[in-house]
Amino acid sequence: MARSLVLLAALCFATTGTAQALGPGGIEPAAVGAARIAFGGALLVVVALFVRMPRRRWARGPVIAGAAGVALYQVSFFAAVADTGVAVGTIVALGSAPTLAGALEWVLHGRRPEARWAGATLLACAGVALLALTGGGAAGVSLPGVGLAVIAGGSYATYTLSAKRLLDDGHAPEHVMAAAFGLGAVALLPVLVSTGAGWLATTDGLALAVFLGVVPTALAYVLFARGLRGVEASEAATLTLAEPLTAAVLGIVVLGEQVGGAGAVGAALVLAGLLALAVRTRVPEPVPA
Repeated sequence: MARSLVLLAALCFATTGTAQALGPGGIEPAAVGAARIAFGGALLVVVALFVRMPRRRWARGPVIAGAAGVALYQVSFFAAVADTGVAVGTIVALGSAPTLAGALEWVLHGRRPEARWAGATLLACAGVALLALTGGGAAGVSLPGVGLAVIAGGSYATYTLSAKRLLDDGHAPEHVMAAAFGLGAVALLPVLVSTGAGWLATTDGLALAVFLGVVPTALAYVLFARGLRGVEASEAATLTLAEPLTAAVLGIVVLGEQVGGAGAVGAALVLAGLLALAVRTRVPEPVPA
């Protein structure tokens, strides 16, 4: 059930690119990201107000780290894509997140990732690389851009581990998401103001921001947090690699994009990795003599 919730969250995450493509043009990507977190964070705070839970003490470190991860991911990922292109930026950011999450989990909590997780992650990351290269653009590889993409992957891993810690402390998923995204939204307000928020006064612009705030942010991250209670952070990060696969399918079905043989192989590799992670082999019990 937990893995299903994380996968459902990934399906919601995947609607971001298609929604942006169907929305008004000429908007700075960083502005879209900041508006998404502003609307989604506000909605999560409202939802959390209606969820009653026993009062628990909040660990300040994970809250601050989670909010910083939310805010830094938006800024660094969009900057990476602008500097080194969509293909390379996506490969490095999405591909590094599960690895960094597993490494941080090992260092901070002493939980060494399973060999099955490593193999599944390798398959899925190879598939993500092929999917990204299929629509890869002509941008050259930029070392600063690659560095920014690694920061994005590390930011996502940091947020995931922080959320996992707060959930393990007994906080409700809605409260954890409200804390991380509410504070993250406050941190991103200067980005929204500096990039220009006039597009939010238009019907199409407001509709885009509201959709991004509701579906791939508020709804998606509540599902993600509920699933995260039942899986390790490294495994959750790998499962969310279903996002680029779903985004590719939406691009074909909704936007009429074309995917060649490499893209099909990439999709198959992502599916293979996710299946390897989702299906556990049961060891048969010994038969009594």
